[in-house]
Amino acid sequence: MIICPTCKEEIDNDSHFCDQCGQALLFCDRCGNVGIGRRCTQCGGLMVAPDDNKKASDGLPGMSESLKMDTSVSARGNQQQKGNGIPVLTLANDSLNIRVVGINGAIIGRRTGPYSHFFEKYPYVSGTHAQLKYAANTGWCIADKHSSNGTKLNQRTLQPDVDMSLSNGDILTIANINLQVIVR
Repeated sequence: MIICPTCKEEIDNDSHFCDQCGQALLFCDRCGNVGIGRRCTQCGGLMVAPDDNKKASDGLPGMSESLKMDTSVSARGNQQQKGNGIPVLTLANDSLNIRVVGINGAIIGRRTGPYSHFFEKYPYVSGTHAQLKYAANTGWCIADKHSSNGTKLNQRTLQPDVDMSLSNGDILTIANINLQVIVR
């Protein structure tokens, strides 16, 4: 079963449209996440319509066995982090009313990702700007995703697709928006 990104109802894996609300379903060509829009909110991959000759959960490029079993993996977010001992990452700018809680693999962008509602009114933030990642050996990291106006960590410009470790007290700059890094 998969979860419709629009109405949150469970539907069959081989569905092309939600049985409940009629929304056309798209799947990420990298991780297999179900969603709507052009880019995946988890990894930034392209959203594609399922092939008519196969089930949505069978053999999409880049889709791991664990995602085939559970395509609702994106709904876990912060609860999964607490349960697995992952430190909670918060990116905050209180004067702009932005407080983002990190989700492993999530995209930060004006049009893409679970935080788009925070950045949609800031034109200097790219549609797909940066990606948060967590690994046990490095901790929380940020990678610029070829953004137009760049990503900085403590005033140093990041190279695209290079993971940079985030530490408590760092200042992360997404285009022209400063965010304080809080790791607990």
